[in-house]
Amino acid sequence: MTLAIIGGTGLTQIDDLSVIDRQTLQTPFGEPSAPYLITDLNGKKLIFLARHGNPHRIPPHKINYRANIWGLKQLGVTEIIGVAAVGGITSAMAPGHIAIPDQIIDYSYGREHTFFADDLEHVTHIDFTLPYSPSLRERIIRAASLAGIEISANGTYGCTQGPRLESAAEIKRLGRDGCDLVGMTGMPEAALAKELDLAYANISVIANWGAGLVDGEITMVEIERNLEVGMNKAIALLKETALLKD
Repeated sequence: MTLAIIGGTGLTQIDDLSVIDRQTLQTPFGEPSAPYLITDLNGKKLIFLARHGNPHRIPPHKINYRANIWGLKQLGVTEIIGVAAVGGITSAMAPGHIAIPDQIIDYSYGREHTFFADDLEHVTHIDFTLPYSPSLRERIIRAASLAGIEISANGTYGCTQGPRLESAAEIKRLGRDGCDLVGMTGMPEAALAKELDLAYANISVIANWGAGLVDGEITMVEIERNLEVGMNKAIALLKETALLKD
């Protein structure tokens, strides 16, 4: 099995990861966000992709999710862990905390969200009852326990359009809908991976409380401070997961 990591905001580098090659691909759906980094982690091959490009320049609603996922399939990837900075909605999802969501609600719009759109021999539907791979999620959760990293082992991720943050009323609505987390990149990434039979799971790093849940405005200073704490945990969790035997 070959594992890929799609890194989001705040995930810039992983210690002990040696880059051995860079692959620039063209796909039927255009150009991926960045070159794919073929890396070695203590003898384990990993493929890393910067979701927002390198440097960080592509906003969430402009990411070519189809090209990103298609390219990983071309490279022989079988499993993907998407790392994302998110906002916390429910009380357990405090800034700096890590969550491994098990469900998702998609509020995004206008994104190319499927490979099954044109020149089809027949209409194709995928089952999305479980949007994240149970076996990959279980491996991440087991790795967290072994590494002594406190996580929330489930939760519902609400994917909004971005690039703006949400209003206080929108966060209230997301909470009523059952969302524990809010982010901008969870979809269509998860669905596209499923369409190509790739195991996909998400590591959500809580960067801030959702709008209106605490006094004052959300600032980038606050987000960056919380991400520094949360991403250090996420990196340790990724390394433990990558080296964990099935």
